[in-house]
Amino acid sequence: MVHEITVIHIGSHQTHGVPRVHAELRRLGRRANRKRAARLMREHGIPGVTRHRRRSLTRPDKKARPAPDLIGRDFHAETPGTKLVGDITALPTAEGWPYLACWLDLATREVARYSMADHHRADLVVNALDMAHSHGGLQSGCVIHNNRGSEDTSTRFHARIRQLGLRQSSGHTGS
Repeated sequence: MVHEITVIHIGSHQTHGVPRVHAELRRLGRRANRKRAARLMREHGIPGVTRHRRRSLTRPDKKARPAPDLIGRDFHAETPGTKLVGDITALPTAEGWPYLACWLDLATREVARYSMADHHRADLVVNALDMAHSHGGLQSGCVIHNNRGSEDTSTRFHARIRQLGLRQSSGHTGS
C-alpha cells in the first residue's frame, strides 16, 4: 500500500495530502482506511502541500473614530481630481516585502501617485498623498477614500488631509 501511496503522491507532483490520496486509493478500488493512509504517509515521510491563508494588511485601530463614507460605493467621478481611492499592498520580492501605497483617480482610472517603503506605517500613506497633491490636479475639497486601517485613521494622516484642504472618507476594514 505504501508503494501505491507513493505513486499517487508523485503523480500529483507531490502535492496531494491524506484526503486526496485516500480518495484516489478508493477510486482505484483499493479498500483503504483514511487513518491508515495518514499513518503510512506520516511514517514514510510523504507530506502533502498545505496552502497558507492570506492575511490582510489592514489592521483597524479600534479606538479611532472612522471618517464617514462619502463615496457610498459610487466609484465614478466626472472630473479628474475630485475623488481618489487608496490602499496599501505588500509585494513579494527576493529581498523581502516592500509596501506600496497607491492613490487612484476615479475619473481617469489612473494612479495619481504612489509611495513605497519597507514599513507599514502612516508615513507611507501620507507620502503618497503628498506626491499626488504636489503633482497637481487635485481639486479643493477632493474626497480621499480608503479603508479603516490604522495608518489611514492615524492623527498624522487626518492632520495632513486637513492641511491640504481635502475631505476624508473611509469604507469598511478590508473592503
